[in-house]
Amino acid sequence: MDEQAPPHGSYWLHSAPPGEPAPPPQGPLTVDVAVVGAGVAGLSTAWELARRGRSVAVLEADRVAAGVTGHTTAKLSALHTLVYDRLRRTRGAEGARLYARSQTEAVRHAANTAQELGVDCEWEDTAAYTYAEDPARTDALKAEAEAAREAGLPAEFVTGTELPFPVAGAVRVTGQAQFHPRKYLLAVADGIRRLGGTLYENTRVTGLREGDPCVLTARSPAGETEVTARDVVIATHYPVFDRALLFTRLSPRRELVLAAPLDADRAPRGMYITPERNTRSLRTAPLDDGRRLLVVTGEHFTPGAGGDVEERFARLAGWAGEHFGDLTFTHRWATQDNESTDSVPLVGPFHPGSDHVFVATGFGGWGLSGGIMAGRLLSERITGGSSPWDDLYDPRRIASVVREGATFVKQQAEVAAHFVGDRLPSTDGVSVDRIAPGDGAVVRVGGKRCAVHRDADGQLHALSARCTHLGCLVAFNRAEQAWECPCHGSRFDVRGQVVQGPATEPLEPREL
Repeated sequence: MDEQAPPHGSYWLHSAPPGEPAPPPQGPLTVDVAVVGAGVAGLSTAWELARRGRSVAVLEADRVAAGVTGHTTAKLSALHTLVYDRLRRTRGAEGARLYARSQTEAVRHAANTAQELGVDCEWEDTAAYTYAEDPARTDALKAEAEAAREAGLPAEFVTGTELPFPVAGAVRVTGQAQFHPRKYLLAVADGIRRLGGTLYENTRVTGLREGDPCVLTARSPAGETEVTARDVVIATHYPVFDRALLFTRLSPRRELVLAAPLDADRAPRGMYITPERNTRSLRTAPLDDGRRLLVVTGEHFTPGAGGDVEERFARLAGWAGEHFGDLTFTHRWATQDNESTDSVPLVGPFHPGSDHVFVATGFGGWGLSGGIMAGRLLSERITGGSSPWDDLYDPRRIASVVREGATFVKQQAEVAAHFVGDRLPSTDGVSVDRIAPGDGAVVRVGGKRCAVHRDADGQLHALSARCTHLGCLVAFNRAEQAWECPCHGSRFDVRGQVVQGPATEPLEPREL
């Protein structure tokens, strides 16, 4: 795919480009609530609070709905692969029921919000499927269908689908939706502004002082400023502050996405996902010429530990071509999310001592329904109310972490292996001379490890190889031209600037 690869970038961003950026704060400001992050969770929270009469400021390090949410596959569903059978075992029947109800209400709330805002976000009601081709997985699918049905979803086990290849079985849940996430969230952002809220782009939050009120430190091209707020919501995908130690309960996962036009009569109308083949997920979206856009996702890996990502793109393209015929891919991008150790998002008070700081993270690849749910839950808590699923999502929960101890230990062992292994002497023998144009590698220069990239013109660019979050060693992703940290998923461009947190500081330049 190297020579004929489609352009980098999300279809959602290309088809709904941002306008002029909202200017950063020009000086100190004071609001009722400061929301850090303008993805689906942050914007949903700000929208709900603004509707309740709270003054709100949203602080975004990049552009509104251009980060994780702008790179989603845009499925809005309460069927999250194979979560319900697991929840039934780990959180009980009531926990599974609350999860299903909260996610289902999020889907309905999104539909009502789109109607209230009058936005054409290509909303389509459809069914969601979790399928398998291997007959050995049918028992697991039947168990999932049963658990989802017990939890209150209209779930059933089926053996027939509209996919152009046979399956051994599938869980089907009707009444779900797919839409254009950028068009929806840009309308939500406009709605926040109409209600008196403010949004600031290119404004990276770097400090937090908790109290009553709380004070945030924000850095932008206009300089450094302070934002004072009674309540703060951290909705930055991966929390940018570590005092709650949530990074011990989150593991980052990156997945690749390819998109290609498809004749409408060949396009599945449902949303499909399978855990097989290192995940395969697909849906379609309407195009102006009457065709549909096939959006295929898969090949998940830990950032910084994905090996040759170009090979992964090639495998995903090969799978799509095998099942859907000759395709011309028009877009390719990657998406990233964090999974919690017990498969349930962390939404609520930031840590046991928090009275005015809240967090929303750990959506496990289902951030659209999860983010909308989080916005409703947090707005209730901040305004003095509650929801039936507060305890289910509470980040301070301990019992479920204990039950998921094996997952917790495995995840931390992997992080520890990187953290300790990165500090041992290297024996890989990589040298600067062996770095090809467009590639990068971590090499020793003067006894120190440097992240060295050679650009297309042959010029070398050297940076510190230590992630500015907790000091793990970064690795180069040639397909996406980025340095990635395998410990907690921070990403940096070839100049060292932060692309994705939890890191807030760039990689330092180094001299070769």
